[in-house]
Amino acid sequence: MFYDNGLRFECQMCRYCCSSEPGYVYLTKNDIESAASFLSLTFDGFIEKYCRLVDFGTYSLVSLRETPDYDCIFLSPRGCAVYAARPLQCRTYPFWKNVMESEEKWKEEGKSCPGIGKGKTISKKEIERRLKAGEEPPYIVINKK
Repeated sequence: MFYDNGLRFECQMCRYCCSSEPGYVYLTKNDIESAASFLSLTFDGFIEKYCRLVDFGTYSLVSLRETPDYDCIFLSPRGCAVYAARPLQCRTYPFWKNVMESEEKWKEEGKSCPGIGKGKTISKKEIERRLKAGEEPPYIVINKK
């Protein structure tokens, strides 16, 4: 793999991955439970207040809401308001399957993420741990027809 010797990455706090473009932060059951607990909300209360359902026909996936400017609902002037309980998708970035498919994709991601190529080296073992963690399935809501 192109990352056999590890890759350098350190978040530069630029907030690009949390803002500016529309997107989805799909949540796992653990994500919802953790964030709900962090915010002293019930599971359903968290979904109602901070999430949207993304309809896939017979089921929906739960995603965080965005502001009208496409910022994450939890992005504050001081950073992530739920950093200690941030979703798996956020914790594993940029070590996502689609980014790690090839060295070219990694470099392409580096054009929008200034943390790629900076900071300490993340080991192959840690990269693979994050890739595996990213395989945790999102929380599914079955749509009643």
